[in-house]
Amino acid sequence: MPRSSAADAAATARRILAVATRAFATHGFADASVDDIARSADVTRGAVYHHFASKRGLFDAVAARLQEDVAAAVVTAAEAAGEDPRAQLVAGSRAFVDAITEGEAARVLLVEAPAAMGWSQWRAQDDAASGAHLLDALRACGLRGQEAEALARQLSGAMNEAALWIVENGGGAAIRRQAHVALERLLAAVV
Repeated sequence: MPRSSAADAAATARRILAVATRAFATHGFADASVDDIARSADVTRGAVYHHFASKRGLFDAVAARLQEDVAAAVVTAAEAAGEDPRAQLVAGSRAFVDAITEGEAARVLLVEAPAAMGWSQWRAQDDAASGAHLLDALRACGLRGQEAEALARQLSGAMNEAALWIVENGGGAAIRRQAHVALERLLAAVV
C-alpha cells in the first residue's frame, strides 16, 4: 500500500483535530472516546495515535488551536480599533472575552483545559497566545517592567473569570454587555 503524501497526512490530522474539537467540547476530556473520534474522522485509532501520540496529546493540540483562534480574534479586533493603544487594548480585551466564550472554545478552554492539562500548562498556553498580546498592549499604553507584567496577569485572570461568568449565565447578549461594561471600567481604571 503506498504511503500518503504529506498533504494527505496534514489533511487527515486537520480532520481528526476538527472531530476531536467537537468531541471534547460536547463530552469533555474524560468522556470523549478516541475510538469515537477515529470513527467520526473516518480513520483508524492507530491513525489518531500516529498524528497525536495520545488522547492527551490530541487534547493539547485542540486546546492550542483554540487558543490560537482566540489570539487571532484579539489581534484582528485590536488592529481594527485604529492607532490609539488604549482603544486597541479595549477592543482586544473585548474580543478575547467574546472569542473564548463562543462555541467550542468555551468548554474546552475554560472548563476542560485547566483540569486536563493542569493549571501551569494551561496558563503557559494562554500566556503564549492572548496573554502575550495583552502584555504588548499594556506596554503600548506606557506601562513598563514588572508593573506591566503584574497587570497583565491580573487582567488576564479577571477576563477569564468574566468569561466563565458569561458561560455560566447562558452567554446571552445582556450578560455579554454587562461583562463588556465592567471590563471597560476596569481598563479605564488602570490605563
